[in-house]
Amino acid sequence: MTRLRVAVLISGSGSTLANLIECQRRGELPIDFGLVISSNPKAGGLRHAEQASIPTEVVARKNFTDQQAHSQQIFGLCRAHNVQLVVMGGYLEHLGIPDDFANRVINVHPALIPAFSGQGYYGLRVHTAAIEYGVKLSGCTVHFVDNQYDHGPIIAQHSCPVFHDDTPLDLQQRIGELERQHYPQVIAAIASGRVTVTDRKVFVGS
Repeated sequence: MTRLRVAVLISGSGSTLANLIECQRRGELPIDFGLVISSNPKAGGLRHAEQASIPTEVVARKNFTDQQAHSQQIFGLCRAHNVQLVVMGGYLEHLGIPDDFANRVINVHPALIPAFSGQGYYGLRVHTAAIEYGVKLSGCTVHFVDNQYDHGPIIAQHSCPVFHDDTPLDLQQRIGELERQHYPQVIAAIASGRVTVTDRKVFVGS
């Protein structure tokens, strides 16, 4: 079976990357890690990559005059490493997606898009907003990335309850468990050719 070559973009601890590495080791992900790119030279996730012998690059936004130059550097590295799919794993910078990477960049957002999404909604801010609004369900959304925040076509969504006494940390932990389970499943579906996109509609075959 042909294995999909991926790059993982990180900014912090790399918990998503660590989970994907473990899923691949267990034979659950038919992928090869071509590259890990970090926006932060001190990101803990770089250690996960190094331990797994995955090439790493640090590309800090502050070193570029504008978003376009920053994005060109990111995707230039992906092309140089023959990357077929870019996986955002807790990556905090906004990128411009070039035409040749349309529907080839994915992200997981810790809410049910379009709720509690868009610019400024990340980390505990998302869960705080959900609890303050009083929703009874939240969850995670795996979506393709386009040039707007949390806007690209939705691939999969999974929900969990929000309890009356939840703290943002409680909800973050519950949704984090969903992300760890379902993000690799989506990547596996893409790797096996089971995901098709027509306009904004995404079909995932069995």
